[in-house]
Amino acid sequence: MSHQSDLIGTDIHAYLAQHERKELLRLLTCGSVDDGKSTLIGRLLHDSQMIYEDQLSAVRRDSVKSGTTGGELDLALLVDGLQAEREQGITIDVAYRYFSTTQRKFIIADTPGHEQYTRNMATGASTCDLAIILIDARYGVQVQTRRHSYIVSLLGIRHVLVAINKMDLVDHSEAVFDRIRADYLAFADKLELHDVRFIPISALNGDNVVHRSAAMPWYGGPSLIELLNTLEIAQDRNFDDPRFPVQYVNRPHLDFRGYSGTVAAGVFRPGDPVLVLPAKTRSRIQSIVTYDGELEAAFPPQAVTLTLEDEIDVSRGDLLVHPDRLPYLDSRFEAHVVWMTEAPLIPGKQYLLKHATRTLSGSVAAIRHRIDVNTLERHPAGQLNLNEIGLCELALSAPLAFDPYARCKGTGAFIVIDRLTNVTVGAGMIAGPVQGETGFRKVTAEERAARFGQKAVTVWLTGPQRHEMAYRLERALFDIGHPATVLEDEGFGAELIRAAQLVNHAGLICLCPLMHADFGAGEGRLMLSVEGRDVADLIEDLRRQGVLS
Repeated sequence: MSHQSDLIGTDIHAYLAQHERKELLRLLTCGSVDDGKSTLIGRLLHDSQMIYEDQLSAVRRDSVKSGTTGGELDLALLVDGLQAEREQGITIDVAYRYFSTTQRKFIIADTPGHEQYTRNMATGASTCDLAIILIDARYGVQVQTRRHSYIVSLLGIRHVLVAINKMDLVDHSEAVFDRIRADYLAFADKLELHDVRFIPISALNGDNVVHRSAAMPWYGGPSLIELLNTLEIAQDRNFDDPRFPVQYVNRPHLDFRGYSGTVAAGVFRPGDPVLVLPAKTRSRIQSIVTYDGELEAAFPPQAVTLTLEDEIDVSRGDLLVHPDRLPYLDSRFEAHVVWMTEAPLIPGKQYLLKHATRTLSGSVAAIRHRIDVNTLERHPAGQLNLNEIGLCELALSAPLAFDPYARCKGTGAFIVIDRLTNVTVGAGMIAGPVQGETGFRKVTAEERAARFGQKAVTVWLTGPQRHEMAYRLERALFDIGHPATVLEDEGFGAELIRAAQLVNHAGLICLCPLMHADFGAGEGRLMLSVEGRDVADLIEDLRRQGVLS
């Protein structure tokens, strides 16, 4: 909803044009459970007259049924939209609200406070310019406060507004405010937070939210909405490193060929030299085309179409950069990864990685450490579980042009996608190229097996048709992308086991038709009878036993 204005009743087109020119500020609210995040957003909307009458009537009705204010108007219900949220009195999903003032447009992300919803919080924070971290004045800095502050720092949010809420419950005490401020700053010194400000508020009563409060005369600063209206964010964007990920090749007719996308960083002008990565071909910008006409310059986050002076090969996923401001170009890099699904992140397993407009296959070659976001301690880890964050080394199938996330979000962020389900399972922020080595690492058996999507095991085949079925099974597995090889048992006993182990170390399934069943099953070995069975049945058996993914 937009800011109410008399202009809307007289000239709707002028009003829309005025609204379009307003600067957009994206912000999120976060903090511990029950610190009042949803109530604060509700108060902002209510006191800014951003609520329709039917919405207000519905909230009054729901306040009696689901509210937490004893039948009084519960402003948190304006944001807690899910039935489960209203029943439990908590935020689960990320809720977005839109409003504006005479100076600015806002998108607010209300993120969950519970630890098990860390992935939701990271999702809501990924595009924000400002984070409002709420702290309950009764309890001070809590575990979740530290967790969310770390994620805010990790996601590169430059401005942090610490709102110490529920000041009415501590008699509007300046001493309490000063103590919490000192405690938070002691923790924030360990993080890369560039601009931290503090404000005492009562979201329930509206103190210092939209209007300054007479209950706290010792606070001489602006109200929350005044801070939001005046915060300088224009210089937060990277205007030094031109980056243009190509999203679409625009070819409406034979006489026009352009490259459409959104400027991720820097400034592009007609006549500027550009380098196309990863191909490393060169050209110059001929024109910058938009629906409203050609531009003299394009800068983030404008969506434009660039035409080039030369007919060169440029495709979706390519990156246009300035030849003097180059990103890294490598197939390996280090990144902080937030894991977002129940199935753990396993090194060596193949995933899809979507970076800007390009999608590549790759894997996590190693997990350097897992970060305890409550204490900032680093721990060794063999995998990452749901909501965990770790510094990982990633290995891709082809070189990728990238920047550190702190330098350019648009070319420093990526998502991890499960190849089978196409579900987003992780989000990453690139730290930089691999440190302390050239990027060379020996290929492990686990990496080979993960690349092939299978467990490298030895399958003992028994039965009268074992030899023929072994080769039929080898062919069937190969045809569906699971490499295997057959080792014949001609009486060399223990040597067969050693040879099978070498095959498994190469990441392959080893099929051994046994003359007799002296070896039996064991670790890394399965026993299958082929008698009366076909190849499809054997493959299904391997799937059931987890050999094939």
